[in-house]
Amino acid sequence: MAGDLYIIAAPSGAGKTTLIRMLLEREPAIRLSISHTTRSPRPGEADGREYHFVAVDAFRAMIARDEFLEWAEVHGNFYGTSKQWIADQLAAGRDVLLEIDWQGAQQVRRLFPEAIGVFILPPSLDELTRRLTGRGTDAPDVIERRLAAAEAEMRHVGEFDYVIINDQLEQALDDLRAIVRVPRLQPGRQRLRHPALFARLM
Repeated sequence: MAGDLYIIAAPSGAGKTTLIRMLLEREPAIRLSISHTTRSPRPGEADGREYHFVAVDAFRAMIARDEFLEWAEVHGNFYGTSKQWIADQLAAGRDVLLEIDWQGAQQVRRLFPEAIGVFILPPSLDELTRRLTGRGTDAPDVIERRLAAAEAEMRHVGEFDYVIINDQLEQALDDLRAIVRVPRLQPGRQRLRHPALFARLM
C-alpha cells in the first residue's frame, strides 16, 4: 500500500510552519520532506533538520542531475525536494508531507497527480502584515516584498484540494488533521491495516 503525498502551501506569515510542526507532533507517522535550499540558516536552524543548506553551485549541479521532484527560486533563494527520497517513502507505505510554494505544487502534481493539496490562508492582509512584522527577522523592504509575493501566491488558492483559514490556530490544526486522517478510513486501506478484523467480520 503506497503512502499519501500531501502538499501544503501558504504565503509567508500565514502560519504554515507552525501548523505543520503541531501536526507532526500529533501525527508522528507522517514524514516531513526536508528540502534543499541555498538560503542561509536562520537563528536556531540546523542543517538536515529544517533544511539541507547547500551552496548555489551544488544546487545547480543537483538540477543538472535531475535529482529534484520540484525546485523553485523564491525571494532570491533556491528550494528543492529530493525525488528519490519521496519515491522511497511512498513506496514503503509512508505518508509524506511537502512544505512548498504553489510553483513547486504545480511541478509535483505533474508527477504525482494523486497528491493532496492544502493551501493555508491568513484571516486578513492586516493580520499577515502584523505577523511578518512581529517576527523581527526581516528588514522593512523584505517584508514589503513578502507581502507583494503573498498577494500573488494567494491567487493560486483554487489549484488546491483544500483551504484552511488560519485565524484560530487550534481550529486550523483540527482542520489539517481531518484532511490527513480521512484517506486512512477508506475501506481498502482499513482492510489492509486490519486484515484479521475484516476476516472475522466478513
